[in-house]
Amino acid sequence: MQLYNQQNIQIYNTLSGEKEAFKTITDGYVGMYVCGPTVYSNVHLGNVRTFMSFDVIFRYLKHLGYKVRYVRNITDAGHLENDADVGEDKITKKARLEAIEPMEIVQRYTVDFHNVLHTFNFLPPSIEPTATGHIIEQIELIQTIIDNGFAYIVNGSVYFDVHKYNESNEYGILSKRKLEDLIHNTRALDGQSDKKNPQDFALWKKAEPTHIMRWPSPWSDGFPGWHLECTAMSTKYLGDYFDIHGGGMDLKFPHHECEIAQNQAAKKQTPVKYWMHANMLELNGTRMSKSTGNYINPAELLSGNNDIMSKAYKPSVVRFFMMQASYRSVLDLTDAGLQASEKGFNRLMDAVNLLNNLEPANTSTHAISNWKQSCYKAMNDDFNTPILIANLFEAVKYINQIHDGSATITATDLELLKNTINTFVFDVLGLENVAKEDNSSTKLSGAVELLIKLRQEARANKNFALSDQIRNELTELGIQLNDSQEGTSFTF
Repeated sequence: MQLYNQQNIQIYNTLSGEKEAFKTITDGYVGMYVCGPTVYSNVHLGNVRTFMSFDVIFRYLKHLGYKVRYVRNITDAGHLENDADVGEDKITKKARLEAIEPMEIVQRYTVDFHNVLHTFNFLPPSIEPTATGHIIEQIELIQTIIDNGFAYIVNGSVYFDVHKYNESNEYGILSKRKLEDLIHNTRALDGQSDKKNPQDFALWKKAEPTHIMRWPSPWSDGFPGWHLECTAMSTKYLGDYFDIHGGGMDLKFPHHECEIAQNQAAKKQTPVKYWMHANMLELNGTRMSKSTGNYINPAELLSGNNDIMSKAYKPSVVRFFMMQASYRSVLDLTDAGLQASEKGFNRLMDAVNLLNNLEPANTSTHAISNWKQSCYKAMNDDFNTPILIANLFEAVKYINQIHDGSATITATDLELLKNTINTFVFDVLGLENVAKEDNSSTKLSGAVELLIKLRQEARANKNFALSDQIRNELTELGIQLNDSQEGTSFTF
């Protein structure tokens, strides 16, 4: 199904600062790269929100029939503590503090990252490359930039020459910063740096004797710069010019700005048609920060084991909460907001579960085809999930009216309503019908209680063969009965 031919998608392009018609470079194909995590700690809820935004975009484009190659990297080397080419590699530092191999740190937090995203029902990307798996590509890219005159070598390290680049290109084109302003607002070098200018950034860093992660290169044993890995991996898997590059708003400068400069310097063209940036997640009106204690991680939020929220929240409730704001808006995570979202989510699922019980009539009191188009219109407007959800609640209202007899729907429209709701609720928004699961669990518990009652009657009648049969068959099904003086309880 090629629905994309029927849709007029508008995407807010950070590069132009306005919404633009989405026209893929190759008809029917989308190349999308999203900057992934640096795996030195547990995944942050703010990261979850960013990746969730692009998960929905991925889902919607796939639904429309595009063949999407979604590349999301793992940064497992090269990301220094303050992003300014000084300090210690974040992964190396964590490994040194715990006295273990850096790759043990990488493995631990990559597994955590995947587990968290799986919990929130993310689709896996098409390709998930690692920085350490592409050292050769990064070295080759550096050499090309050197050969083209945009980088210089000092004491075994290689730096990108921003001033030289700016003579023929525009450094700051994405973030709308002028190099002159950056120079004015930057303190002079202290004489300890190898850089010509403070604005220059590392393409390759010579490893100090204590640096654990290092690779041989033409310049020194060292490691690649953080900005370089994304240029190397995105262009390897998506080509020198691809459709969408996404990430958090905090990556716009300097990371994505440096990616543009590297690509222009090496390949003489801009790398990306549409730059997309997801905004930040706050907690109770202020920035999340471990140092201030204004922080909650995904596991704490889902388990309720924290001092900030009043209760535990299901992953789909959290996902629904995040979808109620535009990906470009700052979102404030609060207990009141989550409670309201939980009520809304349950209303939505109750309506979805009612769909199969509705009786068709000879006429429809609502135009389902028009409503369906409003859902597509919302998503086509820069993936506007809040408006989509508002449209879904129009359908919830209609479903409840049909159920109580104050509205009617034809069999054809009912089928269209079911298909459209399932498409947008489950396939596009990626929600899961936990209300249905909870209902099934309640019914199962009731059935077990009935069997316990029958077993008690069998024992009272000295029919021990039947009593043992009930216990044994429940055990085979994974249901353990526990007899005590208070009665019989069970566990799954």
